[in-house]
Amino acid sequence: MVEQEGQKNQLNRSMKRRHLFMLSLGGVIGTGLFLNAGYTINQAGAGGALIGYLFGGLILYLVMVCLGELAVYMPVTGSFQTYASKFISPSAGFSLGWMYFIGSAATAGVEFTAAGILMQRWFPDISVWIWCAIFILLLFLLNALTTRGFAEAEYWFSGIKVLAVIFFIIIGFGAIFGIIPLADRPAPFMEHLAPKGLFPAGIAIVFVTMMNVIFSYQGSELIGIAAGESEDPQKNIPRAIRNVLFRIIIFYIASIIILSAIFPTKELGLLESPFVTLMDMAGIPFAPDIMNFVILTAILSVGNSCIYASTRLLWAMAHDGMAPKVFGKLSKRKVPFTALVFTMIFSLLSLLTSVVAADTVFVLLMSIAGISVTISWMGIALSQFMFRRKYIQAGGKVEDLKYKVPFYPLIPLICIIFCVSILVFLAFDPTQLTGLLIGLGFLLTTYSFYYFKNRKSDKASTNNEIGA
Repeated sequence: MVEQEGQKNQLNRSMKRRHLFMLSLGGVIGTGLFLNAGYTINQAGAGGALIGYLFGGLILYLVMVCLGELAVYMPVTGSFQTYASKFISPSAGFSLGWMYFIGSAATAGVEFTAAGILMQRWFPDISVWIWCAIFILLLFLLNALTTRGFAEAEYWFSGIKVLAVIFFIIIGFGAIFGIIPLADRPAPFMEHLAPKGLFPAGIAIVFVTMMNVIFSYQGSELIGIAAGESEDPQKNIPRAIRNVLFRIIIFYIASIIILSAIFPTKELGLLESPFVTLMDMAGIPFAPDIMNFVILTAILSVGNSCIYASTRLLWAMAHDGMAPKVFGKLSKRKVPFTALVFTMIFSLLSLLTSVVAADTVFVLLMSIAGISVTISWMGIALSQFMFRRKYIQAGGKVEDLKYKVPFYPLIPLICIIFCVSILVFLAFDPTQLTGLLIGLGFLLTTYSFYYFKNRKSDKASTNNEIGA
């Protein structure tokens, strides 16, 4: 992947700092916040949700600093798939890349389905699949035109979401303390956050619901994938990591506190967004429709990000010999068009969820996507750990790195341990065990397939020097 910079078949570095910032921020503010936050509180209680999102935020920080060191040193479009191939082994890169691709492409299809369902609020007589087709075509065109077109669309998508969350936080805290009256209840203050209601199902449930949290935080790693198309990555990537990380945690924690303070745990569930409900209770004109539009925008934004990530990853794997070469071709507009088409076709499979939509299906899909991201985060941390070792062995000086992980090797090792512990706890939850087995089975199958097919090159690669 390093020598690709001299090739003609290269992606343009057309993403500016504002695009990179909004891409990463917007990739995290979507279904996970607007629909899944209420479900997490319902399952784990207010205290459990707060601990879960804070713990998830800590893991997110560990992952992002590891990714930052790698992305600044080697800003390539393949990102963590390329890093795993180079610093762990090609087999690890192959399995990690395909696992993330499938999880991301499938998630895009789920987002399209959710968007179609939301449209029925305004157009109940039009079938869900028609809206799905319209949104798929719209985002396909945005991604097919230019990288700048995708980035600009995502910039505005994300901007709407960020403003909506800030507005919700202001309204929410006003409602908690009686500044903004609620339609059917007195100001709750902190009544629902009393100690007796913090952990209604016990503390252990926090670990089981961690996959909901990881699913919510997924998308932050897009900074690494976008590094190959961003201007001045050595300067912009560290800034984006710092800015995005703390805004994400603040938005999620503030939202969890507001929802937990206003709604009893039993009122929060999966299928109805508490964000819409709160706006309606606050008596804001057209609030349900406004928030429905915001959630629609958020869902399309996440779908847009998933398409981008899947397409670029597939393009990078084609150049590494880990996917058919046809996916490595670019259009005249410097867009990996064939990879984009394949991603869209693959995403269409998830539209079947509109036929069999149910809580269990949503949780299963969320678990598979969350497991994919968790394993990818482990791969990022392990890649950074191996990179630093090889970098020093090759005579490199840590002080010469433009962005470096502090407290090495503690941070990558803690990150790996935390991610493994989350996967272990999933084995004790029957509703998520199936997703865990599917994810681990796919990882093992793809790793074994590539390893036995390319055993000699896989061994040789692990002995390569850092600059090879």
